[in-house]
Amino acid sequence: MPGRRFGIRITAMGFALLALNPQGAGAGSPTVLEASIEGDINSVTAAYVSQAVDRAQSQHAGALVLLMNTPGGDSVSMDQIVTTLLNARLPVIVYVSPVGARADSAGLFVAQAADFVAMTPGTNLGSAHPISATGADLTGDLGKKVLNDAVTRIRSLAAMHGRNADWCEKAVRESVNVNADEAVALHVADAKAADLASLLHALDGRQLARPHGGSEALMVAGATVEDASMSWPQQLLHALIDPNVAYLLLLVAIYGLIAEVSTPGAILPGTVGGISAILALIALSSLPLNLAGVLLVLFAFGLFIADLKAPTHGILTAGGVVALLLGSALLINTGPLGMGVSPWVIGGAAIASALFFGLVLSRVVAARRQPIFVGYETLIGRVGQAREELKPSGLAFVAGALWKATATAGTIPAGTPVRVVGQKGLELSVEPVPAEQLEEARC
Repeated sequence: MPGRRFGIRITAMGFALLALNPQGAGAGSPTVLEASIEGDINSVTAAYVSQAVDRAQSQHAGALVLLMNTPGGDSVSMDQIVTTLLNARLPVIVYVSPVGARADSAGLFVAQAADFVAMTPGTNLGSAHPISATGADLTGDLGKKVLNDAVTRIRSLAAMHGRNADWCEKAVRESVNVNADEAVALHVADAKAADLASLLHALDGRQLARPHGGSEALMVAGATVEDASMSWPQQLLHALIDPNVAYLLLLVAIYGLIAEVSTPGAILPGTVGGISAILALIALSSLPLNLAGVLLVLFAFGLFIADLKAPTHGILTAGGVVALLLGSALLINTGPLGMGVSPWVIGGAAIASALFFGLVLSRVVAARRQPIFVGYETLIGRVGQAREELKPSGLAFVAGALWKATATAGTIPAGTPVRVVGQKGLELSVEPVPAEQLEEARC
């Protein structure tokens, strides 16, 4: 019995040691965090990458993999991401994927800040020449200053990780671009991999030089890949922050509010305009706005509205189109490596605004050419609409024109059908029309 008990104790101790052994329990299986940089690089992207790095560090992950597919973005957010990657306490791998993906403009800078750059066949990177928010080249002393700063930065990032600084400088100066095979051959990227699993297998045991000195061995073969995608609020905000989306929301908000003011009681334009205004404020608050651009856009719509009130025969509308074009081009200040509102979107918005207000203006001009006075007998009995609350006086729309009107009794809400029961000069006396009588009048 003592020998049997001793054997049981030895067996139990063996199981306990196995449980404490990380390999036996599977607790030592390496973990790799996978995040994505998809679409334009903006403030949401920068905050998301910072959160991903913090999460990977807190979980003691073996590495952080950033899947990248971006045409670029604003330079401020790019700088924030570069700083985050350079100061990460774990290896960061940028993987340009899937097939057809790219790491252009600001994406090239972010890639060169990573400890390791890999590319899927069929991807490309480069094209990092500084441009203005409208896509135009920067010229003069400012252009030289920005270009030299970008060249120094990209060379520093490439040299820090032992990559081809000369080619990276060429990508900034001349906007050259290479595919995955060429990038690896030129030593702009470190490897080519068909998928993440094969990439991690190839990287296992490799020593990576860290930005602050020293090196770190990657132990990532068979690692558990943990997804760290954007949350749905981040995805929504990322979509809203797109300069084109934010700009269109701003225009819809302005149009909706103008329509609501000009047609009280319509409800739908005001609702759509209000929602669009809130979304536009959320989006624009996260973008680097140019105050001059904002003021020019608002001034443009002020000119459009003023032309409907003043007999300038379209001069103010033409000025509004010019102000809208200039304001839209200056609206988003995304820096030398960013992308502002698309010129196509700006042009479309200007044409649509010119057509809309031109059509409205033509009707206003036609109405102005009609006789101002109409006979007493013509207006009595006519049905119109209260354009503002009559308590008892206000404006009513009757016979194609706005009239000063006074309710015969009580208060008449805006949007209520009214009938003219009297007239004194240019002032009408009106009463509300019951719904059944309104139907009869229509019949």
